[in-house]
Amino acid sequence: MTLPVTGSQTVGPFFRIGMAPLFRQEVAPAGTPGERVTVQGRVLDGDGAGIPDATIEIWQADTRGRYADAGDKEGSFRGFGRVPTNEKGEFRFTTIRPGAVPAPDGSLQAPHLVVIVFMRGLLRHLLTRIYFADEAANESDAILKLVPADRRHTLIAARNESEAAFEWNVHMQGESETVFFEA
Repeated sequence: MTLPVTGSQTVGPFFRIGMAPLFRQEVAPAGTPGERVTVQGRVLDGDGAGIPDATIEIWQADTRGRYADAGDKEGSFRGFGRVPTNEKGEFRFTTIRPGAVPAPDGSLQAPHLVVIVFMRGLLRHLLTRIYFADEAANESDAILKLVPADRRHTLIAARNESEAAFEWNVHMQGESETVFFEA
């Protein structure tokens, strides 16, 4: 006799089931003011293999450095999106380049995207950031300064001219492991 698998014996969570209605490749809808950018990359395991069932969640400010406010009636910019990886661990989304946002001490942070990573086997999501390689304000960003100089590259998306996109990969483990922050 073969018994069915129970919920405690399955691998999960299953992001495509619960999160699918929130998936969107366009974080900023067409017509949103600002420079449109595409970010693409892969979520990779410790061996460099793509993770096919990961989801990245993006939070960002608009070009003025303001996060979306439910009471803001000016536009449709939400500054939020969820993007699943494909069977090769690849993801791609378009948005606008964010503006500098205020830091708690009143200084300005370099323009960046906040990224949350969800995937199988991860009991707690991971928090990281994407900075843009061609951004001069990276040099003075207080958060980047907290990261050891030899690891900062894991947070910086490089422009890929042939793809007209920024490339940024999430390395879950290994020598090139992405810097993750505590929430």
